[in-house]
Formats: sequence, C-alpha cells, structure tokens
Amino acid sequence: MNITEIKTVEHDVIVLGAGGAGLRAAIECSMQGLSTGLVCKSLLGKAHTVMAEGGVAASLGNADARDHWKVHFRDTMRGGKFLNNWRMAELHAKQAPERVRELEEWGAVFDRTKTGLINQRNFGGHRYPRLAHVGDRTGLEIIRTLQDRGIHQGIEVYMECTGLDLLKDKDRISGMVAMWRETGEFIIFRCKAVILATGGGGKAWKITSNSWEYTGDGYGMAYEAGAELMDMEFTQFHPTGMVWPPSVRGTLVTEGVRGEGGILVNADEERFMFNNISNRFAAETADTEEEAARWLAGDKDARRPPELLTRDVVARAIRKEVQAGRGSPHGGAFLDIATRRNAEDIKRKLPSMYHQFKVLAELDITKDPMEVGPTLHYFMGGIRVDADSQMTRVPGLFACGECAAGVHGANRLGGNSLSDLLVCGKLAGSGAVNYIQAVSTVPELNDEQAKNIIRSATNILNRDTGGNPYLIHEKLQELMQNNVGIVRSDELLGEGIQGLVDLWEEYANVKADGTSQFNPGWHEALSLRNLLVTSEAVARAARMREESRGAHTRLDFEGEQAAWLQYNIVLKKTEDGSMSTEKVLRDEPDAELMRIANLSIEALEAEVLREKDSTG
Repeated sequence: MNITEIKTVEHDVIVLGAGGAGLRAAIECSMQGLSTGLVCKSLLGKAHTVMAEGGVAASLGNADARDHWKVHFRDTMRGGKFLNNWRMAELHAKQAPERVRELEEWGAVFDRTKTGLINQRNFGGHRYPRLAHVGDRTGLEIIRTLQDRGIHQGIEVYMECTGLDLLKDKDRISGMVAMWRETGEFIIFRCKAVILATGGGGKAWKITSNSWEYTGDGYGMAYEAGAELMDMEFTQFHPTGMVWPPSVRGTLVTEGVRGEGGILVNADEERFMFNNISNRFAAETADTEEEAARWLAGDKDARRPPELLTRDVVARAIRKEVQAGRGSPHGGAFLDIATRRNAEDIKRKLPSMYHQFKVLAELDITKDPMEVGPTLHYFMGGIRVDADSQMTRVPGLFACGECAAGVHGANRLGGNSLSDLLVCGKLAGSGAVNYIQAVSTVPELNDEQAKNIIRSATNILNRDTGGNPYLIHEKLQELMQNNVGIVRSDELLGEGIQGLVDLWEEYANVKADGTSQFNPGWHEALSLRNLLVTSEAVARAARMREESRGAHTRLDFEGEQAAWLQYNIVLKKTEDGSMSTEKVLRDEPDAELMRIANLSIEALEAEVLREKDSTG
C-alpha cells in the first residue's frame, strides 16, 4: 500500500460531528483564527440536535424573575443525583444564558413573551419555566443558526465522511483517517487537535430514538486512542417514545407535550404517576413540604405535576403499568394533551408533534391521546474530559456534547443537553485554541498507523467467508435491549457480557460483499467495532455499580448507596487489548458549590433575591 496515493488534507483542528456541539466548537476555533475542518458522517443539518424539540435550559429569568444560575445548578445536581462533575455543572449553569443570548444575536428566532423577551416553558426537574424554545422545533432552529454562522466564517465542511480512527505522534494527536461514504475512498486529515462531537450510541439498542448515525463512534475512537470512558452505566431511557406503528417505534415524543400540560394515564384512565410517589420519594424530591403533600394527595393542580418528574422516574412508572397489565394496546401508556389544551394551542405550541402523529400514526393529537413508552435516548456518560478545557488525557484530543461525560451525572434533565452542547462546545473550541497555541512543533504523521487503519477496514471486503454485519448488529440490539435495559441485575448483566464476548468473536471475521463504492453493508460492518466498545463499556460499568441511582436501576441493589457517591466508574483499553473497569475516587467538591446544591429551595430563593437587590 502506497500511502502517498491517499489524499491528505491539513487543518489546525478537525471537529468530528456537526451537531450543535461540533458546530459551536468549530465556530469558536474559526473565530480565533484556526484553520478548521468539520467532518460529518451524514449531510450537514441532519444532526441529532434537531431532535431536541422542547427547548434549551438557561436561567434567563424571563418567565420567572426568581430564576438564577444557582437554582439551575441546584436542579442539575439534584437531577443527576449529585454524581455530576461539580465544576462542569457550574460552568454549564453560569454560561448557558450567555450562550442562548449569543444565539439570538446570531439570528435564532425564539418564541416571545408578551413583552418581547425570549419565552420559556416548564420541563421535568426544573424549578422554574426555564426552557427557551421555538415551538417544538428548538433544536432545528439552533442547528440552522449555528450552520449559518459557521459557513459564513469559512469553516470547511466534509459531508458524508466517516471518521475511522485517530492518528498519534507518540502520545499526542496528529490526525485522523476517514472514508468517503459514497466512493469508499480514504482520506487522511493532518491536524494538531481533534474535537470529538459524535453524540451517543443508541443504535446498540433495539428500541431507540436515535437514528443510524448514533453508533458510538466517538467512544470507540477515543478508547482506541487511549482516552478514558466514564459513567457509561447511565443511559437515559426517555419515557415517551412512540410505540405504534412498529415502523416508527422509539421515535421521540418531546417532553414539551408534558411541559404544556399533557398527562399520563393507563388503560383504566387512571393518572398513574401519583401512585409512583412514596412518602420518602416525595420528601426527597419535592422542593417544599406543600408540594410533597399535594403529590401524595393526588392533587391534580399541583404546581409541578408528577408527569414532570425526572425522566428515569417517569420511564420506570410507565414500565410498571405495562407489566401490571394496565398498559395501552401496543405496550405503552397514554399521553393526553387533547383534554388539557384546545386544538389551536396544540397546533401552535406543538406543531411538529401534531404533524408527526398525523403522518406516522394517522392520529390527531388534538382529539386523541398518544401511545408512548420508554426509548433509549441519551448517554449521560462518555469520554472523560477536563471540565475547563474539555481535553481528554490524550494531548490534543477533546470531546464535547453527548459524547463527553460529566455535566449530567446519573440523569440528565430535559433541555440541559442543548445548553450543554452550546457551553461545552465553546469550551472545547477554546481549549483546542489554547492547546495549539502552546504547542511548539507540528506533530508528525505516522504512515504505518494510517496503513493499519486502512488495512483493517479493507480486510472486511477481502474475506472469502465471514459473518453478516446486519445479523451481528441485530443480535447486539436484542442483547442490549434484554440484558442492559431500563432495569438490570447481576444475572442479566453477566449473561449480557458473555453475549458480547461471543459477538466480538463473530465481529473478528465479519464480511461485507461487493466493492468499496456505494456499499452500505461495509459501512454497517465498520460501525460494529464502535458499537461493541460502547455496549461492553455500558454493561461492565453497570455490573460494577452495585446500587440504583438515576437512570441506572439494579433489581438486586435497590436504592442509592452513599458509599457509591464517592466513585466514578472509569473504563480504558489495557495493553493486552482488554477493557479495564475501575472505581475511581471522585475529587472533593468545591465547598461553595456543595453549599448551594444542598440549600433548601426557600433559603436559596431568599439568597438569590438578596443578591439581585444588592446589584440593582
């Protein structure tokens, strides 16, 4: 193989992934003078950010003047069961309002209050109406705005180009090998830094809101390059995905439906969320004694309805109703907005949902309830990074957005993903700029590394016999759905890990028929490595964490254990090629941040009011 025949492109920094996090990182790099290449697996504009429909969480204080970054921080820490990286959660809460206003300056058209300010709506786990929104198309508007800004800054975009693996000069990043999906031709990117913004790995599960791109590419590439993965056991099952018809099962139904007043009922027309609140849960979760009492009494006019509890709680409640035989005809629950809002309001506030059900399910949500159920939606865990720079332990390798761990802890609040990608995308861009400015020499490309990556990819096409990549992927999805799902146990996880060992053996001899051009079977085979790394990391971390916390529920270890709050589970590749799983002691949190997170809501509201009065 003559490596000089393969096209090499040079940039200061390569950003892999063109969702909100990748675009915001690329914009920051470009704004500060770096030659920036943006590589995306699909077409520009087809990012999972557009699926975030409900809104972007930021303490603007437009809908309720009492809101403040401290309250947002407190909500985020409590939603994440205090396993969040304290510094990342602080930066996220503090900087989110500035990032949203920046979007507005760049042309984002948000819904408005009567006084002309950005409007905000309620969402699960948030104390106040905090989600700035554009109907139920907020993510789409963010992508439109960031793309427009980025393209006019001169960022070079490489569409339908799949990143295969990273290149290193000794311990630091020197580039990336990628492949054009249409032609099968390889391309080498030479750079001083790479920012991974590749999203999650939901396609490892059978029922997921994620589309074909979400195959854990960032996790696999970072892991192979020597970076660490963290908190991978915390996989969020969004409580409301479509369950009918089968062709669209798992498609997201925005939390904005519940934010606008939608309620969950079972087949007996019972509003069952009130039945899933114990005395202890109410005392620990409600912000006031009055709110706890209203929940326990089944008060349908409670200020924060139980449908807007955190996603892990709602998802388990729906599963419980289905298992008890009180589910909807197709194995979910009913989400009713029709009796809560008039048709005009629904069409105005939730236009995408109205259209989605009308087209995909032939259902009019202004007249009839929706059938919904849990769907694998989001990874709270991911690549372990430094809070301020977003750099991994591999010099020159950064990560942001869903593929990075830290902001959300054990459970993400709705709306925090969009503010996370804006805040941490900017931080990753700034981190890459600072790193590159401090590097005195340009890293060298290792031709042998590049050859090995290309050879590994083409071996799949050159085998005479081997496993079918589609069948291996189908087995993986069944395994993860059944053994590493919404509830887990040592027995299920042990069986799952053994199943993954068997699938790794099948993958070693996977084969794709045909040539390199226009070959989806080859693309499917190439994605399997990253899917298997992702799946093994989730299963091993879930087996090690012997407690139930947030989105991680163990049938054999019920409830949170104080001892486990001290640890993150960190995974990395060992010298012999196996995956090590380690309990890593967490850093002591900043005393002031701990004080804020543990204050009662009444005390914090009084403190915020005093601060606002003193500053005018």
